[in-house]
Amino acid sequence: MNRPSAVESESFAGYRFPPEVILLAMRWYLPYGLSYRDVEELLAERGIDVDHVTVYRWVQRFTPLLIDAARPCRHAVGDRWFVDETYVKVAGVWRYVYRAVDQHGQVIDVYVSKRPNTAAARHFFATALAGHGRPCRGHHRSGGTLAARCR
Repeated sequence: MNRPSAVESESFAGYRFPPEVILLAMRWYLPYGLSYRDVEELLAERGIDVDHVTVYRWVQRFTPLLIDAARPCRHAVGDRWFVDETYVKVAGVWRYVYRAVDQHGQVIDVYVSKRPNTAAARHFFATALAGHGRPCRGHHRSGGTLAARCR
């Protein structure tokens, strides 16, 4: 495993375990559907005695840092983007969810609404694309119900 850079090492100051152990636990927890106790057990098999609550605290502390570190590795928003519309229950209340995805499968942004509001979603995504360096060209290829033209 790669050693964290000097800037990253400051984030690990004051922790009992070395950065390699913390990053290994994070690497197991984040992409796979493991529980904190599963990660605790995997570390114990490797001779590292860590409580599942400690793993929870690591996840709460270091996930935002890992997201920021991974951000430069993302693709630039592609030339083509697609929008999905679905109706899901969020916190016990049904909502319309619009999600913009580019041709690389990278989620550009998500819009949630109480009512099906295509015009508001279209405006939201036009703003989101402009914020990602993609000017609204007035015409985008799109799937689903939210298609056609930006305003």
